[in-house]
Amino acid sequence: MPITHWPEEDRPREKLLRKGAASLTNAELIAIFLHTGIRDKTALDLAKELLLEFGSLKRLLNASAVEFCQKPGLGQSKYASLKAALELARRHQEENVQIGKILNNSNITRRFLGSKLQHHQDEVFVCLFLNTRNQMLAYEELFHGTLHEVHIYPRTLVKRAIMHNAAKVILAHNHPSGHPSPSQADRDITLLLSNALALIDVHIVDHIIIGANEYFSFAEAGLIS
Repeated sequence: MPITHWPEEDRPREKLLRKGAASLTNAELIAIFLHTGIRDKTALDLAKELLLEFGSLKRLLNASAVEFCQKPGLGQSKYASLKAALELARRHQEENVQIGKILNNSNITRRFLGSKLQHHQDEVFVCLFLNTRNQMLAYEELFHGTLHEVHIYPRTLVKRAIMHNAAKVILAHNHPSGHPSPSQADRDITLLLSNALALIDVHIVDHIIIGANEYFSFAEAGLIS
């Protein structure tokens, strides 16, 4: 039965307008994006199949054009629309965190870092450089690694902190596996970087690990003094 024949309270678009986007499931949100289904399948049926085939929302949203367009009911037009929507969401997050802005809201900072790191398929290590007032001086992607690890060099971070005349830094990296729990290597490198930066009187505010839909904060866990 077409979605247009469903009771109004069950239709994804009407549900969104009535209750807000947060009330919808991933499949319902994707169904609204798809707009139409294919023969013998509603947009919601197709959305559920796509989530099942790709294994997760992240993998669906990060699919290449080839992977995306080979699925029935999808094509270049929908792929372009998806990438445009994702880019708008990313830019929306970036508007909240700009050079010169005071970073005094940890939720905004985490969302910004998530928008920067979640789409990467390999590990990436980044840094927000701050002054004594927590104003953002710069954002830099410092190190790029593989699916499972990234090599981090304290000397490089120290040089960049000196160049930006930073008093504080917020470190972050992603876990492509989707699980943000810190490894022993993550703990060790955080301590190593903290000691290296202390030599130039720069304080680590936090080290945040970005997962699929979760994060880990060293500061919140009491692992940064």
